[in-house]
Amino acid sequence: MPVNLVAPNPEDLHPVAGVEIGTAMAGVRKANRRDVTVFRLAPGSTVAGVFTLNRFCAAPVQICREHLAAGRGSRAIVVNTGNANAGTGADGLARANAVCDALAAQLGLARQDVLPFSTGVIMETLPIDRIIAGLPAAITDLKPANWAQAAEGIMTTDTLPKAASRQVTIGGRTVTVTGIAKGAGMIRPNMATMLGFVATDAVIEPALVQALVREAADHSFNRITIDGDTSTNDSFVLIASQQAGNPTITALDSADGELLREAVIAVSQQLAQAIVRDGEGATKFIAIRVDGGRSKEECRQVAYAIAHSPLVKTAFFASDPNLGRILAAVGYAGIDDLDQGLIDLYLDDVHVARAGGRHPDYREEDGQRVMKQAEITVRVDLHRGNRHATVWTCDLSHDYVTINADYRS
Repeated sequence: MPVNLVAPNPEDLHPVAGVEIGTAMAGVRKANRRDVTVFRLAPGSTVAGVFTLNRFCAAPVQICREHLAAGRGSRAIVVNTGNANAGTGADGLARANAVCDALAAQLGLARQDVLPFSTGVIMETLPIDRIIAGLPAAITDLKPANWAQAAEGIMTTDTLPKAASRQVTIGGRTVTVTGIAKGAGMIRPNMATMLGFVATDAVIEPALVQALVREAADHSFNRITIDGDTSTNDSFVLIASQQAGNPTITALDSADGELLREAVIAVSQQLAQAIVRDGEGATKFIAIRVDGGRSKEECRQVAYAIAHSPLVKTAFFASDPNLGRILAAVGYAGIDDLDQGLIDLYLDDVHVARAGGRHPDYREEDGQRVMKQAEITVRVDLHRGNRHATVWTCDLSHDYVTINADYRS
């Protein structure tokens, strides 16, 4: 069961002017489920994205990078679930392009105006006949208010759809930021087996959108990990439809730019944390904060060493305060000049270790009390600087093994 996560209320998801969404049941892998999603974007929209750092990236990732680099502007997005179209070579590229061609023809666009995305099983042939046959139904379904249906339409092993929405006032005009994401396993930093689509109707200088999506990713999807695997298909896209009527945002560090930046990051963080809360087999949501580092990078390095440790994650699942595992992870994080005699460790309000050793007032029953909670904060203070970083993860349960063992059956 997901950890303190509920399905989004469709009425809470504000439509974004200039963005229409439609879904269809194409039977890509399973019958009677939404598995093809189409976005139609208003002329003049700006789209930017960040993608997996896995060198064995999927065909749609390669094509998205190519189409975005061409600088024509994007007018449509097509997403299929059930098949990743990864590990499929030249045939996979041809099939992804065929889907782009089919959607472009039906919307009166060029192939380069379409961005394709896929998620699902790797090394299986993309069933383009089914996907293309489903496009007319998705196009007929195009509506501004279809965010909740789209959140369902991009799911794979997710147990719940993931969506978030915010509105802010910029220059006297209401600006909307709404997004959806999918992901539950094969999740680690540098993106993951996740797809994220965030849209805003803010009027913003097009050159700023890439910087904004990168910053949003670094504060959200690049701060989560479930199992330490980096996928072939992970993609995070930011759409700016330019329809809100606010004065053009020309700098992200301006007052208006900061309002938009905060809204985009807030939506992205809510989506990223929802992925962790719905992690495969997860029973606990864990925030890991590292303080007192010399740089944010070394703080993240320590936090991920803790978050990736199977021994730490299984201890959390068992509610076992075997907390030496956390200190061991700090020690092998790769900081060569780390002074273990300075390190403090906390579980929520419980001071576990002081100056590198067990705190004299620490009692195991106090640690166990915290470990039994559904939401836990681990805090490590390195006492070597003034920087900090937080990542979010979950525990590792029996169900994680079961879900992944049975995934293709």
